[in-house]
Amino acid sequence: MNAPVDVSFFTRAAKPLTSYRKYWAARFGTAKFLPTTRAEMEALGWDSCDIVVVTGDAYVDHPSFGMAVIGRMLEAQGFRVGIIAQPDWQSADPFKVLGKPNLFFGVTAGNMDSMINRYTADRKIRSDDAYTPGDVGGQRPDRAAIVYSQRCKEAWSDVPIVLGGIEGSLRRIAHYDYWQDKVRRSIVVDAKCDLLLYGNAERAIVEIAHRLAAREPVQQITDVRGTAFVRRETPEGWFEIDSTSVDEPGRVEAHVNPYLMVSEQAKANGASCAKEDEAQAVAAAAEARGPVLLPLPPGEGRGEGAAKPLHFVPNPSLRKKTGNPHPNPLPEGEGAQPDRRLKVPPRDRSVIRLPSFEQVRADPILYAHANRVLHLETNPGNARALVQAHGEGATARDVWINPPPIPLTTAEMDHVFDLPYARSPHPRYADENGSHDGATKIPAWEMIRFSVNIMRGCFGGCTFCSITEHEGRIIQSRSEDSIIKEVEAIRDSVKGFTGTISDLGGPTANMYRIGCKSPAIESACRKPSCVYPGICPNLNTSHDPLIKIYRRARALKGIKKILIGSGLRYDLAVQSPEYVKELVQHHVGGYLKIAPEHTEQGPLTKMMKPGIGSYDKFKQMFDRFSAEAGKKQYLIPYFIAAHPGTSDEDMMNLAIWLKKNGFRADQVQTFYPSPMATATTMYHTDRNPLRKITRTSETVDIVRGDKRRRLHKAFLRYHDANNWPLLREALKAMGRADLIGNGKQHLIPTWQPLTDGSYQSARRKNSTAVEAMAPVQPPKGRILTQHTGLPPRDNGAGRARPAGTKAIRKGR
Repeated sequence: MNAPVDVSFFTRAAKPLTSYRKYWAARFGTAKFLPTTRAEMEALGWDSCDIVVVTGDAYVDHPSFGMAVIGRMLEAQGFRVGIIAQPDWQSADPFKVLGKPNLFFGVTAGNMDSMINRYTADRKIRSDDAYTPGDVGGQRPDRAAIVYSQRCKEAWSDVPIVLGGIEGSLRRIAHYDYWQDKVRRSIVVDAKCDLLLYGNAERAIVEIAHRLAAREPVQQITDVRGTAFVRRETPEGWFEIDSTSVDEPGRVEAHVNPYLMVSEQAKANGASCAKEDEAQAVAAAAEARGPVLLPLPPGEGRGEGAAKPLHFVPNPSLRKKTGNPHPNPLPEGEGAQPDRRLKVPPRDRSVIRLPSFEQVRADPILYAHANRVLHLETNPGNARALVQAHGEGATARDVWINPPPIPLTTAEMDHVFDLPYARSPHPRYADENGSHDGATKIPAWEMIRFSVNIMRGCFGGCTFCSITEHEGRIIQSRSEDSIIKEVEAIRDSVKGFTGTISDLGGPTANMYRIGCKSPAIESACRKPSCVYPGICPNLNTSHDPLIKIYRRARALKGIKKILIGSGLRYDLAVQSPEYVKELVQHHVGGYLKIAPEHTEQGPLTKMMKPGIGSYDKFKQMFDRFSAEAGKKQYLIPYFIAAHPGTSDEDMMNLAIWLKKNGFRADQVQTFYPSPMATATTMYHTDRNPLRKITRTSETVDIVRGDKRRRLHKAFLRYHDANNWPLLREALKAMGRADLIGNGKQHLIPTWQPLTDGSYQSARRKNSTAVEAMAPVQPPKGRILTQHTGLPPRDNGAGRARPAGTKAIRKGR
């Protein structure tokens, strides 16, 4: 049965994107490419830009690139939008090339967090950048969103700055920064932006643009969902809720003085002794009653102070507004009490106060608590606003985070993807032949050049992933006709198309049109995942709409093959054998990548991933359907090393499983603590925020330090002779020397070929050691900051490191 077009009632709770009256500049029409220079502006007849978008990526006019989506969306509203792509951040001059914007600067670091883009999981600087022509690294600074915002302010201090993109989404509250190994302030404070837009921001950016165009001061735009900003105090009419009442973290227990009495110890902790309390209560009750009267023998009279029977009175706090629920209600004036029930404040006027930046920086338990509360408040149907104080005294201000944006309807998704994209990089990046396939090729564009994005969002909830924090867990799907229209556009207009669509997918391959069966349950749910620890019974798991799309797309004239390149949620796929058959027999090009991530329950529970049994079930179906089609096809499983909750024994067992099943991992994925992810909180705090956080919460085994992280990677690459010395040492220390030998049952051999014993990444050019990078010499007199991306001046104490990195302490 096909799912309805819009399964969520709150997707109809916002003003449609297409209902705004167009801005007057719509008369200029649409541009083939949004202008990047004054000459291009003049060719369009513009004297100025209404909005200038600054981005850390090369400008590719394609719906997979954020700057293109936002630019074209604003253009469709009638605004004149210019693009400044990968500007030289050393001065404000490159930010002035398009002139002063009439409304605001839109700033984004790009499609990736700039620190993840520039550094490997081992904190080594990358020499490449997939979002830059020629795959050249170093074209954006560390923490690019902050740097660009600062330069925009330097260029024109009176122009509002609206910050967006994934870097802003993941850093909207105080967050742990892996590269500096400390908790940093909200990016709203550091960037000094007027508004931060988190998540997919089409709905918010359109409303803000029209309100600014109507001359509304940016300081008054505080009611747009999906935005964050700084304010000094909670406005009147709002109910402020302490986050500890939502998820109480527990109090700090003082060290016990062994010389204190029990009652004194209790008082020191702000409590009291239970036995003393009981005694005092009995004494107080006796004093209130007066002298105790013993029962008189039968037949004797009872005086005025004689014992009386007890009268049970209804609890007034249980009364309802509709009337007294008790069978014998008390009449007014005879003991009736007013309604004293606690009334819950309305969610749309409630704000939860998180522990302040200073508190979460100093206390890992409070950091874990704040992160947990933030993730509890991510459902657009029931999320409340959040507020977090930064600074103390005269410098104190609050970072206010409005609830997440309302997801786009199917019609709105179609509108976004049907905008007039050129579907190619800007001509400025073309080589001498006028193409983008040579020295100026942009790898990120090449990867999605012939792919189609059919949906947004993910309800998987994997703790190491940031998709949910950015796109949300409500699936937003395009219509079938819109998808087919884009496939035909690729076939007919994209240069170099040979008949193969590289992907029909999104954040996941198989969540298209899948969602909650009940709109009421969906809007009230606060679970972080719909498929962990098992598939929710309220989840519609039908893959029929996806099967229909696959069949219709591959039947198009000129389409030879449609591959599926997005990550497959295999525990969901096995619910539909028909889908697995369709996928395996028609949409696999010999290899299908799949991500079990691990085989052991310890790390899997911290990842919120299904057990390896789900993988085995999918593999059986994959092999059977491949055989039926007469094809030799293979699954390529991906695994994560050094994830929180992973012991050395877990990695050893994974290595044994890999050898038993004949897998040799070529590229090893090491856990990368991205800002705001749940697994990153585990890494920083040693606590598991998937459960209620208390001072006695379970601790998580964290893999820190070069040596142990390298060991976990070595287990994944057990077949690499360079890793054998390290593995032999570790196996002996673990009491598993029985795995060392020259038989098939052994993990590694006893003999050692002539190697240097060192670890080398499978992508050597992408993990160049920091020390090997040639230091950039700053111009004389240049004032350096941690945001310039330049290394500190060489003071003779050692080799320079790029700003934003720190030496990894030995043994950490």
